[in-house]
Formats: sequence, C-alpha cells, structure tokens
Amino acid sequence: MNIRHLSFRLLQVYVQVARLGNISAAARALHLTQPTVSLQLKKLREAVNEPLFDTRDGQMVLTHVGEELYRAACDVLVRFEDFNGFLEQVRGGGSGHINIGIVTTAKYVLPRILGAFYRQFPKVGVTLNIGNRAHILERFSKQEDDLYVFSHPPSGTAVQATRILKNPLQIIAPLDHWAASRSSLVFGDLRHERFLIREPGSATRMMFESWLSSQGIELSDTMQIESNEAIRLGTESGLGLSVISAHTLQEGREKLAILPVAGFPLESHWYLVSRKDRRLPHAAMQLIQFMAQHLDDCVESSWVAPDIADLAKHFV
Repeated sequence: MNIRHLSFRLLQVYVQVARLGNISAAARALHLTQPTVSLQLKKLREAVNEPLFDTRDGQMVLTHVGEELYRAACDVLVRFEDFNGFLEQVRGGGSGHINIGIVTTAKYVLPRILGAFYRQFPKVGVTLNIGNRAHILERFSKQEDDLYVFSHPPSGTAVQATRILKNPLQIIAPLDHWAASRSSLVFGDLRHERFLIREPGSATRMMFESWLSSQGIELSDTMQIESNEAIRLGTESGLGLSVISAHTLQEGREKLAILPVAGFPLESHWYLVSRKDRRLPHAAMQLIQFMAQHLDDCVESSWVAPDIADLAKHFV
C-alpha cells in the first residue's frame, strides 16, 4: 500500500461508512454528497489494493482486510485528536474531548460525576451516547466511543472492565400490595405475581433471570416494558412487581415499596469499560484519574466500589 495516497479525510470517510454500513447515511453524517463519499472510497480501495467491503442484505460489511484498516484508521484519528487536545492544553489548560457510551440505567449517576469533572476541567468536552445494552454493545464493537459504562460488560480479549459503583437490584411493589406489609418474604411467596421485566439483553433482566435459574424458579406471568420509567409507573399503578436498580428507583417520584425478599437486593456493579486495542485519549485518562480520586464526592460513598483508588492503574 502506498501511504502517500492516504489522507485524514479519506480515513474519516472510511470510518463513518464502516460504522453506518451505508454510503448515503455516511454522506449525510459528514455533510458530503454521495458521489464524493463513493469517490473517496474508490481512492482508498485503490490505495490498499484489496477489497474493503462486502455487501450483505443491502448493508456494507467489512472484509477481514477492511476490519484491520478500520482499527488502524481509528487509532490514527484518535491519536491526532489527542495531539490536538495536547496542543490546546499547552496553550492554555486542560482540554480535549471524550465520547462515552452508557447504558440507560447509568444516566441517573454519570451526569453527577461529569458535572464535578467539568468544574475542574471546563475545557474538556464530553459526548454521552445513551442506549440499551444491545445498542451500547454495538457501539463498543465499532469502537465508536472512548469509554463505556455497563452493568454487565461485554466479554472478549479486547475488553478492559473495572468495577466503579455498586448497583443493587431490588424488588418493588405498589404501596398497597399485600406483600408491602410483610416484614420478611421468600421469593416463592411471589412466584405467581406478574413481573414487569426489561427487554431481552437488558443487564437487569439477565441478572434477574440468572438468579431465578439458580433457584430453579420459573415465573408464571411477565410483561415486557423497555423503559425503567414506565416500569416504575406501571408498578406504582398496580400493573405488577418488578426488579429494578436502586439508582433508578431513587431518581423516580413514584411511591413504591421495596420488598424484604430473602436473597435481595441482588449484588450487581457498574463497570467502566474500554477497549484494550484502542488508545485512550488524554482527556479520557483525566476523567479516569478524577474518578479514582473523587468518585465518593460525587455519589453516596456506600455505593463506590472498594478498589476505586486503583482505577487508573487498569487503564494505563
């Protein structure tokens, strides 16, 4: 490959097409015309002299060579974005930009951390990309963000995951539910109740179903709802019981009872996650070091993972 034929713009176009799987969508995202994007891809294909994409079901899918080029392009672009941040820092203080992908339940806590971080580093920009676990997993696989927050991190050799916060899962019920007046319960008392559950792939649902399986319990009545807010409201209205994150519960205004069921709350954690095969920008490392030193100032100290002081060591 003749690298003299490469340019940053070529790599930017290529990364966008690889992520979106569609030339028209990439053109819109880059504010370019479709013929311009097609021409850039043609130039890149000629420079590499290997096929970069296959077409499957109308989507452009990376070939093996295309995947390697995609990783290299991400590394190059992130490195120079970081260098630009370094230059700005030299010229006047901490700066840069961080992309963070977070699962929906983490949206109740991470803004508190970022608010405190912003007060110390006002020139660092942050983009939060929020979605369900499946959506953030897809972003992780495409290397679209610098850092991620999962309550059930992905697996694989490319994953760096470290616990940062406790995320206990509790069983909730309407205040006038018969179980709300009990001082103690076993889950068998509730097995015939309707449970409001999240969509398949939700970490909360995965944890709950794993616990049910370990106990040899199968629920007889469930209703799927793809929103924590709707689950809280549905539970308050008497639609059913639910298992929900304590953080999610704390942020709601609904009047709900936490049931004293043996084995609950289920122990869960939120993890700060990055890719081992992607270099973290300087601004992301600043955030990690800030969390290691100040996380218990941003949230209740009882929720902070006990080994938080060693957080930065895992991401060097």
